[in-house]
Amino acid sequence: MKKIAIWGASGHAMVIVDILRLQGEFEIVGYIDDVNAKLHGTMLLGLPIVGGREQLPRLRDMGVGHFIIGVGNCEARLALGEQVKSLGFELASAVHPGAVIASGVLIKPGTMVAAGSVINPGCEIGENVIINTSSSIDHECILGDGSHVSPGAHLAGRVVVGRATWIGLGASISDHITIGSGSIVGAGSVVVRDLPDNVVAYGNPARVRKSR
Repeated sequence: MKKIAIWGASGHAMVIVDILRLQGEFEIVGYIDDVNAKLHGTMLLGLPIVGGREQLPRLRDMGVGHFIIGVGNCEARLALGEQVKSLGFELASAVHPGAVIASGVLIKPGTMVAAGSVINPGCEIGENVIINTSSSIDHECILGDGSHVSPGAHLAGRVVVGRATWIGLGASISDHITIGSGSIVGAGSVVVRDLPDNVVAYGNPARVRKSR
């Protein structure tokens, strides 16, 4: 089996481990974590937290060829993905067998699709995207690299979500809406108008509350 490591050792990384185990395509060798050195040498879901980024050469020597970024922050996930690619690792995707994905949907490397999520025909999902638990992406949506659709959020048809934009828990996005890059849509919001880049918007209907 191909060997894989996970960058990050938090709750999101735990979800990825569960999905990878269900996929059965990879041998998971462990995690690296630059945030909390106190975790180094400990175990999470039966796998070791081997250290920080200084362990990358050793992991390569062990035959690890793939990484997946188990970090929730959108910009950090993209940056770390670029780092591991620059060192010759490939990004892997984690797609839960309990997700429903239409034929022909494009899912780029590094993306996680969680249990109970639905992706309908004609969608394009970028690199290092998170499509979280029980969310839905309807027909012909485009999700930019590093974006995150939180649990229970729903996108209607032909929605465009920009790079590194976070759609909050339980939010609803109406059809034909474009949400710019680097923005945050608050939990439970209802988006019925386009939103620009780098803003925080929330409410029903969602309104821009501040810039990022």
